[in-house]
Amino acid sequence: MTTSKKPLPVDVTIGSNHVSSQEASQGRIGNDLLREESFTDMGVGLFIHWSLDSQLGSVISHWMCGVDEKIIDRFVRDYPTLFNPREFVADDWANLAKRSGMRYMMFTTKHHKGFCMYDTKTTDFNVMKTRFGRDVFGEMIEAFQAHDIVTGAYFSPLDFHWCRNEGKELHFATPEVLPVNNPGLMAYNKEQLKEILLDYPGVEMVFFDGPPEGLREYAWEIRPDILVTRGEIKTPEQEIPDDTLPSPWEACFTLGCQWNYKATNEAYMNGTELINQVIEIRAKGGNALINVTADPLGRIPVEQQRLLEEFGLFMFFNQEAIYNVRPWKVCREGDVWFTKAKETPTVYAFVTNNPWPLGERRELTLKNVRASEQTEVEIIGQNGRVLEHHPDTDTTSRWKQDTEGLHLSVMRCYRPYNDRAWPNAVAIRITNVEE
Repeated sequence: MTTSKKPLPVDVTIGSNHVSSQEASQGRIGNDLLREESFTDMGVGLFIHWSLDSQLGSVISHWMCGVDEKIIDRFVRDYPTLFNPREFVADDWANLAKRSGMRYMMFTTKHHKGFCMYDTKTTDFNVMKTRFGRDVFGEMIEAFQAHDIVTGAYFSPLDFHWCRNEGKELHFATPEVLPVNNPGLMAYNKEQLKEILLDYPGVEMVFFDGPPEGLREYAWEIRPDILVTRGEIKTPEQEIPDDTLPSPWEACFTLGCQWNYKATNEAYMNGTELINQVIEIRAKGGNALINVTADPLGRIPVEQQRLLEEFGLFMFFNQEAIYNVRPWKVCREGDVWFTKAKETPTVYAFVTNNPWPLGERRELTLKNVRASEQTEVEIIGQNGRVLEHHPDTDTTSRWKQDTEGLHLSVMRCYRPYNDRAWPNAVAIRITNVEE
């Protein structure tokens, strides 16, 4: 598979937004607010950490700081000849992402070590000079676009390979290794960024993992349509804010305890934990960027694949309450989390941490949602009329509003699993609520 490379026109149209390079040169610098709004609508994305050191099963890039120089020499000399992920099929990755409910992806074009996972003319330390010799990033872009998934490029302004070639001691983000203090590194980064944004016009977002100053502005100059995530919006790693934030944000997290492929001693979360984490992030107005890795053969480890598939089953029934939503006036009541439809007075209540047997009617009271005369209530994913094998069962959802709150009486009737059990969250749709 090859990627289509063609120059962008001077004017770039993205959806209903139209901006020009001339506007950028006249001072229009920054993310387009409508693009940020669309970003929040997407809700869930796939983070892909993959680089030359996936063969080691180590921390990505950071292992180079403080290590014996002979080890780095051996890595740079030998490991490109060992890099041969012969089972990599980009469409398999994109297919899994689509089935898992991902609306966008972010791929590591260059991590801190300086190795490029795309076809660059700036350095021989790149994937095209390996035994594999294929443009991994280009193939990913083509495959994910074919599945209507928005594509983005992670890019590190830090570059250990460049710094080492310049005789600098490898540290992380100390003054002597920053691009702002190294004109040569800044120019080098700009040339790489230009390749990524112009040679791969399908890229719609950039994630700067390091000081964005100079590069962020350059990205907007050459592609006014580009959305900068990290470097312009808040992107906490491995943590979720205590409450909602006033502007778009994105939580980045791993399924295990490492961003890079970890062959041994890994500890993964379970599917319920993953689902609950995404629900909390969406209830607080953020996007969830879920990280996966590639093993030495170019496959997503089976443990990660199974977690994504469990999440995908949840999304198959519940995506209505995850996409195109915003925070409700409160995030939660105990183990019940809330989101609100972006454009209608509909609230979604996720009942978590309390597995709900098929055919069981439950009563719950919500103190922060008030119904109107037009309100309708139903569990998302079911029509509320049929309980399989029990045609005479009363499956009707009922509600009553009083001064104590909104009292709901609902039955779970849809059946994701053969054994009729469902350990994960159940979402209830409440329409026409009073604001």
